[in-house]
Amino acid sequence: MYSEKVIDHFTNPRNVGEIPDANGVGEVGNATCGDIMRIYLKIDDNGIIEDAKFKTFGCGAAIATSSMATEMIRGRSIEEALSLTNKAVIEALDGLPPVKVHCSVLAEEAVKTAVADYYRRRGEEVPAAAIVCDGCCEACAHKAQEE
Repeated sequence: MYSEKVIDHFTNPRNVGEIPDANGVGEVGNATCGDIMRIYLKIDDNGIIEDAKFKTFGCGAAIATSSMATEMIRGRSIEEALSLTNKAVIEALDGLPPVKVHCSVLAEEAVKTAVADYYRRRGEEVPAAAIVCDGCCEACAHKAQEE
């Protein structure tokens, strides 16, 4: 059911914890399954993610996707972090069961929400790529994509 990488990132998660002086924090959740992810970022003056940590309340797949997402963005630029997709997280974990794909979506959204928070704290305009749709309107197919 789960790949060896998913099991490894669940049983030995990387980057667990908080960054006390984080300059970007993003929290997302899925009311349906109860998963909650919080991603902390420390971004340097050149826009490079020096550190990324997470705290996740949820299932094994939620923990594994949080762990993998933080691994994938550490040392990368903000732009590279914003290009992270849930599909890339799934591929890096060698797959997820279809009923757990929503966990990878949460990981992508948590990273983008943390980047958006970074820009807000600096008083800068949030790039469109960092804006996460929460399915609050009929303007897109967000809810249909997650189901």
